Amino acid sequence: MLPLWNCWYFLSLYANAENMEGRVRTDSPHLLDRYILAKTQELVTDVEARLNAYDIAGACDTVRNFLEVLTNWYVRRSRERFWSGERDAIDTLHTVLEVTCRTAAPLLPLTTEAVWRGLTGERSVHLTDWPLVDELPADPALVESIDRVRDVCSAALALRTARKLRVRLPLSKLRIGAPDAGRLTDFIDMIRDEVNVKSVELMTDPAVYGSALGRTEVTVNARTAGPRLGKEVQHAIKAVKAGDWALNPSGTLRAGSIELLPGEFETRFVARDDVGAAMEMARGSGIVALDTTVTPELLAEGLARDLVRVVQQARRDAGLSVSDRIQLTIDAPEDVASAARKHEQLLRSETLALDVRYAPVTGGAIGKVGDGVEVRVAVTKMSS
Repeated sequence: MLPLWNCWYFLSLYANAENMEGRVRTDSPHLLDRYILAKTQELVTDVEARLNAYDIAGACDTVRNFLEVLTNWYVRRSRERFWSGERDAIDTLHTVLEVTCRTAAPLLPLTTEAVWRGLTGERSVHLTDWPLVDELPADPALVESIDRVRDVCSAALALRTARKLRVRLPLSKLRIGAPDAGRLTDFIDMIRDEVNVKSVELMTDPAVYGSALGRTEVTVNARTAGPRLGKEVQHAIKAVKAGDWALNPSGTLRAGSIELLPGEFETRFVARDDVGAAMEMARGSGIVALDTTVTPELLAEGLARDLVRVVQQARRDAGLSVSDRIQLTIDAPEDVASAARKHEQLLRSETLALDVRYAPVTGGAIGKVGDGVEVRVAVTKMSS
């Protein structure tokens, strides 16, 4: 319920800020709009099939997974478009929410009623028709490609978390090794922005990227394989330890002359020491490797991005509108202030600061940047 309600609140906030009313449209040319509209078409198709089969739990799961994509991918990645009052973004989210409410109405009758009436001003979502999939654009190739992008980004962000490298800290390079990596060429900018890296390298030859980025280690699960193989399991273990093994396209493992079934063995990708950190992707085949070296230049930009977050929170705490311009005063240690000066244009554009000053602040808002460094900021509304 919360993701659906939050999307509705987000849309109403930015549409009202632009004095704009959303309308039902499915013709936006923007890549993210086309993607979420196609995902909505899949939502309607899947929920209808599951409800027809009385699979209520499956229908609920489909809606929940869709709302995860809508909030944590589409809305989050489209914030700047909403900030600027882009008509395509507002109309697309309006359309997606309207269709989602009709689709989820049998499952979330009260929440969808409140959201749908707010969107349309009409009497009740329960008195309207079931969405027709023909009214929504289908684009399975685009959906598959961007879902693959999401897999890559999820794996890369997991590496960041494992190494305790906050997302606002830029890193130099992400390398993606996968047989289908070529299909990501058109989405490199999206991946670079999502993972916050300066460059993305695609590698398509498994033999090349496997050795360049690390190695795969295999362990035989004797407890699982033993009942089927008996004493042969010891021969399989010895073959794996001797390096006499190969993964088969069918998902099985050849260990010497013995074939192990899925579940009877485990694989783990180990990164080379000189690539930073690497891991296999959870879905599909492939490896992502992240250069985890933090240079002084990257550190300064990361501090500036952390400062943006502190200022944004100060804006919210002050009750400012998303379109209000501000005067910003920063009270911070010299290394943070120096980073802010170096990246002041970023700071101005992200926080709508018309004037930035560096001086002691009495009161103001307190926040932390980098590894817990405390800063104070003061925001004052200005006429644009």
